[in-house]
This record gives sequence, C-alpha cells and structure tokens, in this order.
Amino acid sequence: MTKLSININKFATLRNSRGGNNPDVLKAALDAERFGADGITVHPRPDERHIRYSDVREIKRAIKTEFNIEGNPREQKFVDLVLETKPHQVTLVPDALGQITSDHGWDTIKHKDYLVEIISVFKSAGIRTSIFVDPVIEMVEGAAKTGTDRIELYTEGYAKEFSDDKERAIAPYVIAAEKANELGLGINAGHDLDLNNLKHFSEKVPGLLEVSIGHALVCDAIYLGFENAVQLYKRQLHRPF
Repeated sequence: MTKLSININKFATLRNSRGGNNPDVLKAALDAERFGADGITVHPRPDERHIRYSDVREIKRAIKTEFNIEGNPREQKFVDLVLETKPHQVTLVPDALGQITSDHGWDTIKHKDYLVEIISVFKSAGIRTSIFVDPVIEMVEGAAKTGTDRIELYTEGYAKEFSDDKERAIAPYVIAAEKANELGLGINAGHDLDLNNLKHFSEKVPGLLEVSIGHALVCDAIYLGFENAVQLYKRQLHRPF
C-alpha cells in the first residue's frame, strides 16, 4: 500500500497567524502519527512563516514514524538543519525565496552537476533523498543521473485537469512512473492531491511508494475531524487484491 505522509505546515500557519502555541504543531504531528499517518512532512522556509526550525527539531525528537523534510537546498540554513536532525528522507524542492508554495520540479538536466553534489552531501549522512520532478521523461532520465534515491512527481497538473478528463490528466504521470521504475528510482508524489483525485492517482501510477499531503487534508479535517480525515485519505490508498 502507498504510504501517506502528512504535511503539517498548515497547522503552523494557523498558529503563527495568532501567536502563542495554538494549535500545537508538535501535538499535530504526534496526533497524525497516532491516527495512522505513515510519515510526517514539514517544509521549513527561511522566513519561518509556518514551520519553524525549532519545530523541526522538536518533531524529530518526538515522533516514531518516518520523517520527511522538504526544502530548497540552495539555502545553507536548510542544509544545516537537515544534517543536524537527520530525517529519514530529504525532499529537494527548487523554490524561490518567498514563494507561497512549490510550483515546479527541477530541471534535472540543467542542474545536474549541482544536484549530484548536494545529493551526495545528504546521502553521505545516511539520509534518503528525493527530488521534485515534473512528469516529463527527460526530467526523470536526468534525475536518474543525479544519484537521487527517489523522485517526487509534482502533481498540480494532474489535479487541475482531473475533473475535465482524469485519464488524460494521469497519462503523463503513468509514463513518467514507468520510466522511473525502469531506471530504479523510487516514486513519491505530492501537491493538490485530495479525496477526489487521490484514489485514481494511486491506482494508476505504478510503483507509487508515498504521497505527501497537507493543505487538502487539513482543510478536510476542519469539517470531518482530523482523525477521520487521516483515515479517509488512507482508505483512498488501499488497493484491493
């Protein structure tokens, strides 16, 4: 079954909007774990507008499930934090400073030399690496040459097109995943996956190991309850045999 890693950034956004410690981000991580999440994801940014670097340290000490830290490795502060906390996985994202949310994958051809260098830094520390990649064959092939363990397919395009034509929406992701499998790359996915489109994605994409979901799940939790939302998302990933 594909693993569900819950991105808890939105809990931190809500906390920071008011000050204080409500909601408690550490408790959110522990509750997500208790409710059935297979992993916890955070994406700290330099301005700490949601997840703070201190949150990352606290969460790493407390949780027992898999920990994934996303971020832009061109920020030395991010690199230092990852090497200090040693998560199970680091996901490298080509964000610009101040960017609201991630919106594209790496150009693995143009940035090959850089990716080879930074990936080796994390892998030397025993940290599994994953890099954001658009569902483009050339980018997947380029990723395989960087030394990364996994790719994370950036799924905004799928989510946008899903309601119009779900088969057309999924097609490039299937092709990209088949190529990744052929090249020995593990496959993660994330961005705008939700209760409407997740099941189709998980059923169609071969070799899908993990999805990272935050915004949609937290929005659903407001209406459905956090525990119920986690379980509903887990159910979408169940493949009957």
